[in-house]
Amino acid sequence: MIVLHEPPMSRHGRRPEERSIQDLLRFGVFVADKPQGPSSHQVSAWVRDLLRLPRAGHAGTLDPRVTGVLPIALANATRAVDAMLEGDKEYVGVLQLHQDVDEVRIRGMLERFVGEVWQTPPVRSAVKRELRTRWIYDLEPLEFDGRLVLFRTRCESGTYIRTLCNDVGEALGVGGHMLDLRRTRTATFPEKEAHSLLDLKDAVVAWTDEGDEVGLRQIIQPMESLLRHLPQIVVKDTAVDAICHGSNLAVPGVTKLSPGIKRGDLVGILSAKGEGVALANATLTSDEIVIAKSGIAADSKRVLMDPGTYPKLWK
Repeated sequence: MIVLHEPPMSRHGRRPEERSIQDLLRFGVFVADKPQGPSSHQVSAWVRDLLRLPRAGHAGTLDPRVTGVLPIALANATRAVDAMLEGDKEYVGVLQLHQDVDEVRIRGMLERFVGEVWQTPPVRSAVKRELRTRWIYDLEPLEFDGRLVLFRTRCESGTYIRTLCNDVGEALGVGGHMLDLRRTRTATFPEKEAHSLLDLKDAVVAWTDEGDEVGLRQIIQPMESLLRHLPQIVVKDTAVDAICHGSNLAVPGVTKLSPGIKRGDLVGILSAKGEGVALANATLTSDEIVIAKSGIAADSKRVLMDPGTYPKLWK
C-alpha cells in the first residue's frame, strides 16, 4: 500500500474480525460447497432460512448439476456482491468427445482456446443469448481416458464452460459436450474455504442450543473478504460517514491506497480498521491521487456500511 498519511488510532468502528456474532451474520459471507442437484438460488435460500436472515445472495450462479465454490453474502453483505463480478473463476471438468482423437491434437486445440474467445450463452442460461467475448486465462488437460478429457481452466467471470466444451469438440471436428464440472475457486475464495450445508447446520445448532460461536466463526467470513481481490483505498475517519451518505471520495480523505489503480477501476473503500465502507469507481490513477491536493479520487457506486457507524464529522 502507498501511505499518504498515517492515520491516528481510531476510536470508532470495529475491526471485521472483532465483530459480534450478530454483526458477523449481518455483514458476513458463507462460502458454500454447492452439491449437485439444487439450484444456486435454492442453496442461497436454505442458507438464509437456516441463519434466519432477511436475505442472502450468491455470487456467480452455478447450474444445478455443477458443484463447488459458491460464495453467499449474508443480509447487509449482499451490498458487496457486485465486487465478485471482477473476480476470475477456476474449474475442473470432464469433456466428453464424440469420437476418438489423438491426445496431441487435443492438447494443441486446448492451447488455441487460451485468450479471448467468442461465446453465445447456452439456451438454458440466466442472461440474454447474445454473442459476446470472454477471456480464457488457462486451459490444460489433466488426464485422458479414452474419449474423456479431465481439464482445468481459469477464466473470466461469466464464461460458460458448457459452451467452451461444445466449441472445443466442434473445433476438433468430432463434437463434444461437458460431462461434469466443479468450480474450484471464485476470485480469492479457494475450494479449501468452502463448507457443506451440513457443516453450517451443525454450527448453527451449536450456537442456538449451546451458545457456542466457534463453529460459526470458523465458517462465516467477514463481508470484507468479498473485496480482497480489488484495489483498495483506505480513508480517514472524517470521510467515512460522508461516503456512507452517498458522497464521493475526495482526495484529502485518502490515507493509503493500492498501487496501480487505473481510472475506472472498481475499488474497495475501507476504514482505517479495515471495514468495508463502499464500492467505488476510481476517477484518478494511484499516481494522480498521490500528487493531487484536491479533487475527487473515486465515484461512489455502492455504500456498504450503515450510515451513523462513524460520527458525522463533515458539514
